[in-house]
Amino acid sequence: MEVEIRKVDLASILPLRMLYLHELHAQSRYHACHDRGWADEYGMYVREQLVGYGSVKGLQELTDRDTIFEFYLLPPYRTVSKKVFQQLIDTSQATHAEAQTNDGLTARMLYAFGKPVDIQVALFQDKHTTSIEKQGVHFRKRTPADEVLENKEELVGAYVLEKAGAIIGEGGFLLHYNAPYADVFMEVAEAHRNQGYGRYLIQEIKKACYLSGRVPAARCNLSNLASRKALEAAGFEVAAYMLSTKLKKR
Repeated sequence: MEVEIRKVDLASILPLRMLYLHELHAQSRYHACHDRGWADEYGMYVREQLVGYGSVKGLQELTDRDTIFEFYLLPPYRTVSKKVFQQLIDTSQATHAEAQTNDGLTARMLYAFGKPVDIQVALFQDKHTTSIEKQGVHFRKRTPADEVLENKEELVGAYVLEKAGAIIGEGGFLLHYNAPYADVFMEVAEAHRNQGYGRYLIQEIKKACYLSGRVPAARCNLSNLASRKALEAAGFEVAAYMLSTKLKKR
């Protein structure tokens, strides 16, 4: 079976991306790279019929094109996955690859073509509804008069957690994932950490997310144990891990 790989525009691969996302059935961490022009797309053709695609972005700098992060072939053509993936490496000149562990095909290619494989980030899915209560705090939408947390580490959130007239936490959700998923984030002021406010804040942001018509999801560095515990206490569980590797040279 002869497979031809050539660079194409995003519109050319959208029908197969729909199948990819259906098969993934979860948040795609780098989904926005397609829509924002941060990726090069490659179509895979058998006798001029599109049977797969690959996507390449930058590993450290978005302007680079050195990392394969999506690889999809229609099921009848997966018997030649390794051959086609090698063709994609040769055509794109990629030196690295990344994948979610729940993206089975791309993840298998990482283990086959890269060594060693590094894991630094966990992706979370909402699994349980919690009923955490915290007395004396109020969850609400941010107003223009609300102050931003001191020494802010994360994005400014659309929602805040107020206690005794002071903002002690904030958070929200971003829409860079594929619909219907949203990326939940939050931060609690340092003086109020390790007191259960984080898990309560996540619980309430999850509710707001659902009310907006989105499914809450999240991500967290494996080294951030406090955030991971808060996510799990608020009903999230690990859905996948992010893999990255340097591709082996032939």
